[in-house]
Amino acid sequence: MKYFKISFVLFILFLSFNFQASAQQDTTILKNILDKSKMIAEQYPAEKVYLHFDKPYYSVADTLFFKAYLTFDQNLPSALSKIVYVDVLNSQDSLVKSLKLPVNNSVAFGSLELDMTNFKQGNYYVRAYTQWMYNSSSDYYFHKTIPIGEAIDKKVITHFNYKASQSDKGQTIDAQIQYKNLDKIVMAGKPVSWSLTSNYEVIGKGRGVTDQNGVLKISVPAKKNQVITKANLVTDLKISDTDNATNTFVMKPKTGANDIQFFPEGGELIEGVPTQMAFKAVNPNGLGIDATGTVTDESGNQLATFNSSHLGMGSFYLNTEKGRTYKANITFKDGTKKAVDLPKSSASGITLQAVNTSPDIINFKIVANDAYFQANQGKGLYIVAQNGGRVYYAAQSKLQTQVTAAKIPTEKFPSGIIQLTLFSSAGDPVSERMIFILHQDAMKLSLKSDLPSYKVRQKVKMTISAKDSTQNLAGDFSLSVVDQQKVPVDENTETTIVSSLLLTSDLQGFVERPNYYFIKTDAKKRAELDILMLTQGYRRFSYKEILANRFPQTTYLPEQGISVSGILRDRTGMPVKKGALRLTGPGRSVSAETLTTNSGIFNFKNLVFEDGLELLLNAKYSANGSNLMIMLDEQAFPEVSGNPDVATEVMNIDSTLSSYLDNSKKQYSNLRTLKEVQITGATVKKPSHADHPALSGLSSMPDHQIDGERFKDCNDLLTCLKTMALGLTFDVDKFYVNRDYQQGNRTPVQIFINGAPVDAVNLSSVMPGEVESVEIFLRDQLGITFKNYNANGILVINTKKAPKSNMSLSDLKKMLPENNTMKFIPRGYTKVREFYAPKYTTQISSYTGNDLRTTIYWNPKIQTTEAGDTVVEFYNADGKGTYRAVIEGLDKNGNPGRFIYRYTVK
Repeated sequence: MKYFKISFVLFILFLSFNFQASAQQDTTILKNILDKSKMIAEQYPAEKVYLHFDKPYYSVADTLFFKAYLTFDQNLPSALSKIVYVDVLNSQDSLVKSLKLPVNNSVAFGSLELDMTNFKQGNYYVRAYTQWMYNSSSDYYFHKTIPIGEAIDKKVITHFNYKASQSDKGQTIDAQIQYKNLDKIVMAGKPVSWSLTSNYEVIGKGRGVTDQNGVLKISVPAKKNQVITKANLVTDLKISDTDNATNTFVMKPKTGANDIQFFPEGGELIEGVPTQMAFKAVNPNGLGIDATGTVTDESGNQLATFNSSHLGMGSFYLNTEKGRTYKANITFKDGTKKAVDLPKSSASGITLQAVNTSPDIINFKIVANDAYFQANQGKGLYIVAQNGGRVYYAAQSKLQTQVTAAKIPTEKFPSGIIQLTLFSSAGDPVSERMIFILHQDAMKLSLKSDLPSYKVRQKVKMTISAKDSTQNLAGDFSLSVVDQQKVPVDENTETTIVSSLLLTSDLQGFVERPNYYFIKTDAKKRAELDILMLTQGYRRFSYKEILANRFPQTTYLPEQGISVSGILRDRTGMPVKKGALRLTGPGRSVSAETLTTNSGIFNFKNLVFEDGLELLLNAKYSANGSNLMIMLDEQAFPEVSGNPDVATEVMNIDSTLSSYLDNSKKQYSNLRTLKEVQITGATVKKPSHADHPALSGLSSMPDHQIDGERFKDCNDLLTCLKTMALGLTFDVDKFYVNRDYQQGNRTPVQIFINGAPVDAVNLSSVMPGEVESVEIFLRDQLGITFKNYNANGILVINTKKAPKSNMSLSDLKKMLPENNTMKFIPRGYTKVREFYAPKYTTQISSYTGNDLRTTIYWNPKIQTTEAGDTVVEFYNADGKGTYRAVIEGLDKNGNPGRFIYRYTVK
């Protein structure tokens, strides 16, 4: 289904009063609103990224597969960006991997090997975005929490929980851990030592013994002025005299009580106007909590009662009167109570109210109280309905009565969030209402297998169909088939292409269980989704801002491909115009030439090369080429922040992923992390801060150390250290000790490269591959080094020692880089692994091992056409039971679709 976009169209309604064409001035005001909306839609289009993964969670040593869908207006394929970025961050908010993928026909394919070096058991979150999306809030990036379990080196199975409580003395944390062996038998009477670390400081430690149920209880008493928001609990359980099991548990305690917020429909309460008041109750973790309550006035008279209907959300009606105040008295499900003053009502106002319970019609009313009506009778009103700046409905009229009712067919709108805005006669927005539209028949996506049940390793033929009410549809899709016994999932909590593109990508803040609203959507779920619209913020843009000609800033432009840019200067620092540069790679894998502009700027565009490739930039063919300097532009990178969906993190991965990890243990039985072997011999001393007199006053052991091997995939040392330097934060052009920076201390960290003090910008001149180690000192026990350099923190870069050589001076000069050349390793496209699935030509195959696959089939390149259905083939694994196939994608009109199909393997 296509939806026609309007730049200036008036729909005339004849209901309780007329929306009609009026004076020239009225038409001019509405035209201005529509023109500004059109400018937003055309000059500031919002891109969206969605990732479809082959599974909802993984184990260390797995390979993660995904497909990226890139869209903009009406979820049509985006023509803006040709590169999408995918970052993986751990629970410490550190960047683990960053992928750069080429976009073709608005899709990209990716994979990530969860190697045993960089990935441990824990919660990770993935974010995806384009450079164009840098201009918007990171709330609009794609986000998803992905738990990763450990089955290879696991020694014990744990179940962990904790509770933080606040009192006048401070914060107290009580935790308990149950230990089981790999046969799931409780480990009673085992000695355990533990330590709790927050902000890189040990704030508690102790010892204990597990009880008869294998449980260890830990209590961290309150300390004055100590509030822990994030901590790591490390336990060391003694299995035997020769073997210990170390486990780390991430704690993110939330302080405070349950909370509730109230949201009047249309934006405000108005005296004398019955108004729907939505509310949202949440616990300290940000998850919905059921609540009941009453509304009373200043005299204690009860005026209304309310109950939450879904995830702590609900609504009730309230008619406020002049001179009176109102209070909500709430009782939460856990028994706690709270009293909240309701928002004050306005003495004069007009509001927009809507009823969106029907899938076919939007019923709305414009209601003015007596004071507003008397002051504005006969003046103009305007109503505009838009999505992303694209206007789908507009009308104008005169205010003739206090209540005006009208209807809008939903067929005028695309699926997704529609912003209805009411404007005054001056063109100012006075009321706003969010409405969700869902056209379930826009695309009917389906799967069907050739048989209802199969044997293990038998071939499956699966037919994919995409249709509307009359014909087949062309579209781009991805299909995942998993063994459901090994990969169970709660569909309500899933992130899907429908819930992401139509709902969460347009909302700020966390949306709990977004897919719930799209599973067998009925009248009840439509009503609950409507309440979500009343309680969740939608702010792609503000009408007040754009009508005042304050448009979004666009610092970053869409990328059409990899580019290498910079400026060419002479030795005096002046830019060189019309300078000739040549860019080459090994074996002529890259070869390009360009001339600088009159400002000395150069830009090699639309390059294609894999990540890790060393390139040579040469300016020696320019006039006076021996006296030129090449300066490269630094690539932007979004700020690393915490998981915005932290409420979806899994606390107990061992139990939640139990079925999956049991299978992974068998699947990876041949893998083990090699234990360290001590070899006696001559010790080769590695470079460290102790080699330099200026740093001799520091402790022999740094607070944190990063081995140079971790920089093997790094392209720019400064960029990588921004996310890898534990205990430090980077702001503008300096590093700071994080704990002190959060308390207002702006004394910077001093950086040293091989003992020489430098600024942070100099880190980009160090080749990451030449780094032996990075040492981080958050404290100076003697205080000498900090005082000498007026610093708070030391960051030491130790580069690898060059082997001794009898090289002559002339040989050395030949090795030095020329002034007019530069070797560098820019960030290229990440290499993508192909999904492999065995083919069994007979039931008894020559394949000797057990087929323990959890992902049976992954195909991100499925396309349908108007000509008919598409068929794919694959083979089952050895697992018996139910297999779950999930297909997602978009048709040519931008309609997202998802379908789940199950079949049996016996």
